[in-house]
Formats: sequence, structure tokens, C-alpha cells
Amino acid sequence: MIRRPSRPALLELALVAIALADGWAHVDLADRTTTACAVVGALSLLLRHRTPLLTFALTLPTGLVTDAVAAPMVALYTLSSLNRKRLLLGGCALVYAIIDFLPWPWSSLDATELSRTNSVFHLSYTLATAAAPVFLGQLVQARRELSVRLADISAARRQERLLTAQSVLAKERAQLAREMHDVVSHQVSLIAVQAGALQVGGRDDETRQAAATIRRLSVQTLEELRHMVGVLRASGSRPTELTPQPSLADLEHLLEAGGIEAKLEIDLPEDPPPTVQRAVYRTVQEALTNVRKHAPGATVTVRIGLCDGVLRATVTNTAPTRSALALPSAHHGLAGLAQRAELLGGTVTSGPTAEGGYELCLELPLERDR
Repeated sequence: MIRRPSRPALLELALVAIALADGWAHVDLADRTTTACAVVGALSLLLRHRTPLLTFALTLPTGLVTDAVAAPMVALYTLSSLNRKRLLLGGCALVYAIIDFLPWPWSSLDATELSRTNSVFHLSYTLATAAAPVFLGQLVQARRELSVRLADISAARRQERLLTAQSVLAKERAQLAREMHDVVSHQVSLIAVQAGALQVGGRDDETRQAAATIRRLSVQTLEELRHMVGVLRASGSRPTELTPQPSLADLEHLLEAGGIEAKLEIDLPEDPPPTVQRAVYRTVQEALTNVRKHAPGATVTVRIGLCDGVLRATVTNTAPTRSALALPSAHHGLAGLAQRAELLGGTVTSGPTAEGGYELCLELPLERDR
């Protein structure tokens, strides 16, 4: 494959070519001295970014013995764009103006027949020609420094906006933590206390068993709420570890604590990655919650298997045997499951069954996480 030269390299070659063409137009090729000065001055432009002062010095003979101006002016412009010493730049411009003004050889100075007016005009033109690349180089340098400062200011503003957003988020987290501690935790504690009293004073075993389940779930919810309050209060000041994340091994306990007649069938050759296990657990948890809300008295079957590298988890419930109570719901459960599955490259589907029940299906590719 042929490698093409970069744009900076092409620009350098173009400047050398222009300087050579300028020298060729103003130099008698039969004069070896002037020809050598023009060639050295043109080729020295290849060093203008590394040693700008040396490059300018190498181009001075070109301006002295010839009328070519391309190489000295490019060298003077480069020196001005890379140097902040104005005294040095002024001296270099003055040296070039003097060299360009005086005739060569210098011995012919007395023999010139130029009038005083023409000499003043020539001197003014030479000084303007020498000052132009200096002013242009300084302008380019100022523009470059201004661009750098603007980039720094933009980065500082982005950082400031980020810190402001983090501060607002920290305040919202602290407020949410107070609300959870003052309202939610208090109400769940009351539920746990009332369930404990019902468990002790219940008249039949079914009531006491239901009260025990309510109390156990309330206590577990309180523990999770307290930990989440701690996470929110941290507000990003330091990494806070969450509670141990659930896995497939916790599904059996989840089904037992749910108060629903459920059957679990797992057929996996090996344990899937932790992220997949958490997704399956949360899917089953959400499905059981929906069964308790919308299908009281239904039985549940949870099947987890592997087919062609895709883990498939289905939660199927039968038709309800009792009327469902109207409970508050934000309808975010299935949407959250779908987003979690999408992050893992999978899908979530749900819908009613032919027998009057409902089925929730999660499919996750295992190759993605390996």
C-alpha cells in the first residue's frame, strides 16, 4: 500500500518549490555563488519549525545577493509565529530590511544614481516588506494562543457544569434519603409491628402464617431501605458497596417467601455470568409481584434453560381464583425489565396464555458476557 504524504509535508514541499521558483526567476544560473545562495535558502525552509532562527540566518544571503524574497519572508514569518521576543523579531526584521535595501555588491553604493525621493520610497517599502511577515506571524501566534485559552475555558466550563450537576444530584439524593427514612421506613416499620401483633394474636394458623410472611418481608424491606438510604447519603463522596446481589441460588428462597404456590425448574449446564443471574432473579421477582397483585390464587411455574447459547427464563401463572384488589402501581416494572435485558443484548416478552393465565419470558445471549 502506497503511503500518501501528509498535508504539512505537502505544504513544506510547496514552500520550498515556491522559493526555488522565485530564486530561478531572479538568479543568473551561470553565477554559481548566487545560485548556491538561492538553493541553500530555499532548502533551509525544511528546518523552519525546528530551528527558525537558523533558518532565517541561512536565507539572509538569498536576500543579499539576489532579488528573491520568498525564502527570507517565509523564514521571518515562521520565526515570528514561534517566538515571543519582540526585540529579537524587530532586530531580525531590521537586518533583513537593511540587506534588502542595500545594493550588491556594496561597493556600488556610491555609484547609484537613485534620487533622494526614490531612496526614501525604497527604504519605506523595504521596511514595510520586512515588517509584514513579523506582524502576520505575531497575529497567527496570538490566534493560536487564543484558541488554546478558549479550549481551556471551554473545558473549565464543562467541568463546572459537571460539578454543578453533581451538586444538584447530591442534594436530590439527600432529600430522597430523608423522605425514605422519615416516611417509607416509618410506614414499613408500622407494618412489621402490626404483622407481629397479628401473628401473636391470630385465631387460626392461616392468619398467623400470613402475618409471619408479612412481618418477614417487612423486616427484609426495612434492611434494604436502610442500606439504600446509606447509599443515597453517600452522594458520590466514596464508592458504596450495595448489598450482596442475588443469583440463581436465591430463587428458591424467593419462591418460598412469596406466599405463592410455585414450582422451579432449572436446567443449565453451568452457572451463567453474574449479570445474567441478576437479570433472571429480578425478572422472576417482578413476575411474582405481578401475580400477587393481579392474579390472586394462581400457581406459578418458573422454567430456566439454555438453548443454542441463549438463556431462556419463563414465568407462567395460571388463571386467578380470586378477584384482584386495586393496588397502586407506576407501571414501570416491565419497562425496567426490558431496559435491563436490552443492556445485556436480550429481550423481554409477555402476554396472556390460552388457559387464561399470563407468561413472562426473558431471553439473554450468554456469549455476549463471556
